[in-house]
Amino acid sequence: MGGFCGVISKEDCVNDLFFGTDYHSHLGTHRGGMAVLKADGTFHRSIHNIQNSPFRSKFENDVLRFAGNVGIGVISDTDPQPLVMCSKLGTFAIVTVGLISNIDEIKKELFEKNNFQLQYSTTSGMVGPTEVVSALIATQDSIIDGIKYVQQRITGSCSILIVDESGRLYAARDRWGRTPIILGKKDGSMIALMESCAMPNLGYEYVRDLGPGEVVELTPECDITLVKPGDKMAICSFFWVYYGYPASSYEGRNVEMTRYRCGSALAKRTPTSADAACGIPDSGTSHALGYAHEAGIKFARPFVKYTPTWARSFMPQDQRSREHVASMKLIPIPGLIKDKSLVFCDDSIVRGTQLGKQAAKLYSLGCRETHMRIACPPLVFPCQFINFSRSKSVYDLITRRYIRGHEGEGADLQKYIDPDTESYAKMVDFIREKLNLTSLAFQRIDDLIKAIGLPADKVCTYCWTGRDVSIQGDNGCTHMCASCPHAAQNVI
Repeated sequence: MGGFCGVISKEDCVNDLFFGTDYHSHLGTHRGGMAVLKADGTFHRSIHNIQNSPFRSKFENDVLRFAGNVGIGVISDTDPQPLVMCSKLGTFAIVTVGLISNIDEIKKELFEKNNFQLQYSTTSGMVGPTEVVSALIATQDSIIDGIKYVQQRITGSCSILIVDESGRLYAARDRWGRTPIILGKKDGSMIALMESCAMPNLGYEYVRDLGPGEVVELTPECDITLVKPGDKMAICSFFWVYYGYPASSYEGRNVEMTRYRCGSALAKRTPTSADAACGIPDSGTSHALGYAHEAGIKFARPFVKYTPTWARSFMPQDQRSREHVASMKLIPIPGLIKDKSLVFCDDSIVRGTQLGKQAAKLYSLGCRETHMRIACPPLVFPCQFINFSRSKSVYDLITRRYIRGHEGEGADLQKYIDPDTESYAKMVDFIREKLNLTSLAFQRIDDLIKAIGLPADKVCTYCWTGRDVSIQGDNGCTHMCASCPHAAQNVI
């Protein structure tokens, strides 16, 4: 997915920008970048590959040579960023986070219909989403008009930070608020970022969350709203389930506390007899603590995660290598496993590959029973909006492989989404048997929404329900019907 940070200050901003961006490292695996405006109106800029070493170590030398009062940084899973663009609007640096589903259509429009040349300061051999967004902005009469045009034109999501050559810092949240942007302030500085956990140790106090589609200009003293927020929001619920850092809060809802409530709901809804509640690190740990507290059983760590060289952000891009890295990171504690009945909490099941291997390892070490509780409902639809999953086909999802094998193409998916149907129960039992688990239960969507604490119509649950406020047609269609052209897309 990715994350970003922008800082503007009366003094040098580089230290805050460096550490603020580093606090987003868990959100991406590909590249990191920073751009800082120099006194002469040009930019310091650096981009590094962070697949095999962390952002912090790659940028330590850059921090020593960068200087300036305003800058932006990014952790990117897409194109090399920040991009520095020269256009009729002047020179500006830009970073983006999101997923542009109609990017090919927009490229065609830009290259064939607009008939103009763009000059980029980039080493990329690709035309990526940030380049496309900057090109769309440059078709308009101002940066603000350009941002508004981007939000109208794209399908998917796009949040943006921009620094122009005069030193203005703009922050624009996605039209539907799918990804968060949080503002913080300290004496003489303001910060805009996605992970609020970066603020306390840098001395910033929380100011507010930007609203969906809101665009602001930041100064060292305040934020100025240039485009008012929209009424509808669809923030991704997976931030609380998995992606978000435990110390962060979005829309005032803390990640760690939400995960406790998720685990508590699982214990109430699907209790089981067990010697201990355990989490699959990292996010499953918080869910398991909530489960243990509610169930009145002890918490144990039969798996510990080796982080010194296998940190989450250093993940290879191919699936086979990712599976190998995932298996290497978790180290078992045999004394907490042998002859024990254990209930595990995990954030989600996508393919099921890793969970099946973990269950096999537990049994090989003498585990008597392995009960699994998943903090979200079954994933039935690949994400169309923020690119949180690397799945390329809908059939990467274990649920959809079961549905295709059981009914073939064109199945009514609603009966596999409703947890009170026989079809849903049979699907869950198939997954349980496939992964060799003693028992398996998923969170219900209403319990998840309650744990998050936002109104249901403010939270995107598309990957579990197939419904989303931003893609409802004029007739109210939520793309659940088998005949709908938007349903069950194979490629995300």
